[in-house]
Amino acid sequence: MEGFPLRLRWEGSTASEYDRNAVASTGRKPDLLVSAASGYGGDDSRWNPEDLLGASLANCHLLTFLALARKLRLDVRSYEDEVTVFLDTVEKVKRVGRIRLSPRIRVAPGTDVEKVREMFFKAHKYCFIGQSLKAEVEMVPTIEVLAG
Repeated sequence: MEGFPLRLRWEGSTASEYDRNAVASTGRKPDLLVSAASGYGGDDSRWNPEDLLGASLANCHLLTFLALARKLRLDVRSYEDEVTVFLDTVEKVKRVGRIRLSPRIRVAPGTDVEKVREMFFKAHKYCFIGQSLKAEVEMVPTIEVLAG
């Protein structure tokens, strides 16, 4: 089994109101400044868990989709995703209930748009982040053919 170690550092005191800011690091990458969402007392200038979950899913899905597109010789030229993470409450407990991926995918002239759409949806099956989630993943791609 592969492992991806990281360290999360926080300092402060919970004796009274406390700071939610922390730093995630691996020693090999730039530090990632993290916090809670502002609605939970955090700092919106830092990544929060909901942001990171959405970004992890979107990036995994993108990479899986690009690999499938390359394998089928589909010429994808750009991919810009608008990701939304939705929280809901189940049995008085907050959780991520749904994540919407809404990418605009631009392809080269002559590219089979239906095959691109098929590979976009197939990517979810092979995206290991997506397969690890309990939340619903809603996929709403827009595919455009670039002018020749």
